[in-house]
This record gives sequence, structure tokens and C-alpha cells, in this order.
Amino acid sequence: MTAKDKKLAFKIYLYIGAMFITSLVVSNLIFQKFFYWKPFGDVTVFGASLFEVSVGILPYPITFLITDLISEIYGRKKANQVVTAGIFASFFSMGIVLLANYVPAIEASPINDGLFNKVFALSPVAVFASMLAYLFAQYIDIAIYHFWKKLTKGKHLWLRNNFSTFLSQFVDTFTVVGLLCVFKVLPWDMFFGLVVSGFVFKIIIAFIDTPFLYFFVHMFRKRFKLEVNQEIDLDV
Repeated sequence: MTAKDKKLAFKIYLYIGAMFITSLVVSNLIFQKFFYWKPFGDVTVFGASLFEVSVGILPYPITFLITDLISEIYGRKKANQVVTAGIFASFFSMGIVLLANYVPAIEASPINDGLFNKVFALSPVAVFASMLAYLFAQYIDIAIYHFWKKLTKGKHLWLRNNFSTFLSQFVDTFTVVGLLCVFKVLPWDMFFGLVVSGFVFKIIIAFIDTPFLYFFVHMFRKRFKLEVNQEIDLDV
């Protein structure tokens, strides 16, 4: 690979890494709004409405698509680095929001303390549960992805994309809902319904993102003349 190509590959890595971090941070800022998606009508699972989920779930599939793409093209080390940077950025952004919430608003402020607190007030338990679950899920996703990649010698992209995402998304959903129930943020009678609803929603999105992964991987391999199972080494 020429120096020019390597510079371009690094630039692309920075941009998609920025997309990953942005998606993760935003998901923690908007999670208090819930919506109800009804592709199958009014269906309930263990007393909870199917696909009655937080809008914070919307950017999550994007993050798993990005880490799978980075894993495929740049390797496991670079994927783990992006996840670690994303977790740091999330906690840093939460600290800024908490500080902004603590500072009193002036009378002329378009947004008063009450409204700001209502929109941006963050439950430390909810944030901790979300970050812990996400950390487990992403590292598991990357590990399983590379297990299947090694086992199939770089073939069957759909297999590692979906199998790694299925398990990691279950871990993410189970862990975050479980922790919220343990710390009494949510009642236990909602546990199974929320786990099933959130997991099924993420699985549907995972199926949808598979063609996009194929497209982007194809573009990378064509532009940088990569063979199947070949990765771009950005380390000097």
C-alpha cells in the first residue's frame, strides 16, 4: 500500500470512528424519550408492548455496524480502540451535562433550570448500567466477529456480522435492563418484556444492516485492492 493510500485509509478510519463516538454519545443524551413501533400491530410480550423502546436505541445498531466494518478492514485492535474512545467520550459528555445542570440559569435564559433538568437530568444508575452493558457487548461483538473471521478464513461475511451482533446485542439488552431492575430504576415485572422487545428490535436492525456492511466492505476492498481476509495496517 502506498503512503497516499495509507493516509486516506487513516482519514477514513478517523471519520467512521467519529461517527461511532457521536452515535454512542447521542444515544445517552436522548434515551429518556420513548416511542412505539408497530410493524406487527399491538403485540405484548410478558406484559410489555413489543417495540416500545427508547429513542436511544436508534443509534446503537449504527455503532455495531461501524465496529464490524472496522474489524473487517482495520482489524481487532483498531475496533477495540474505537470502543474504548467511545466509552471515554460518553463519560466525559455526561460530566459536561451534569455540570451544565448544576449551574443555575439566569432569569433571561430561554431554558430555565426546571426544563433543562427535565430534559437532560441523568440518572447515574441508568448511565452506569448503559455504559457497563455496552462495554461488555462491544468487546464481545469484536471478539466473536474475529473468531468467526478466523474460522471461515475471511469468507461468509454475513455469518460473522450477524452471529457476533446477535449475542452481543442480547448481552447489552439483558445487562442494562437487569442492572436497572437491580437498582430499582425499573420494576422486575417489566424485565422479560423489555429484554425480549429490545433484543428482537436490535436483531431486525442487524439483518437490515448486513447489505450495508457488504457494500462498504466491497468499496474498501476495491479502493485499496484488498484480498479476502486482508486488513489495512495503520500502525507504524
